[in-house]
Amino acid sequence: MLRAGLVLAAVILAADQATKWLILEVIRLPEVRNIPLLALGPFGLDLTMVWNRGVTFGMLAGDSLWTQLALSGAALAIAAFLLRWMARAENRTTALSLGAIIGGAVGNVIDRIRFGAVVDFLDAYAWDWHWYVFNVADAAIVLGVAALVLDALFRPAASVKRSRP
Repeated sequence: MLRAGLVLAAVILAADQATKWLILEVIRLPEVRNIPLLALGPFGLDLTMVWNRGVTFGMLAGDSLWTQLALSGAALAIAAFLLRWMARAENRTTALSLGAIIGGAVGNVIDRIRFGAVVDFLDAYAWDWHWYVFNVADAAIVLGVAALVLDALFRPAASVKRSRP
């Protein structure tokens, strides 16, 4: 189980960093600011540059070095806890879900160390409502957590072994 989770974590980390390199170095989104990608009626997806100095939805944002170090340290501590959990995972779904979360968390920590903020660039919307701007790492974290929750809710109960008197 551990190997599968680690491979997925590495793939997500590589995809996350590759897309961020593409956004910053090839497309140069910080200069362009916004590129419409897909519009299907009221639904759409744009590339929109955001430097996220906080966590989800920009909470706990701060420009100081200490804020970035604290957020990075917390993310790495959580990743270490999840790695230990992954090593003891009971099934493939759990291992892969944890791998997705770890890969995403490490990808965002790399951004904090390199830039002092996380590179967010995907802007999904419906009508006038916009979801928070996110990246590949964020998507992996959300999907990993959702898979963990669904697995916990819908996994068949383990049969209980009863000893005979």
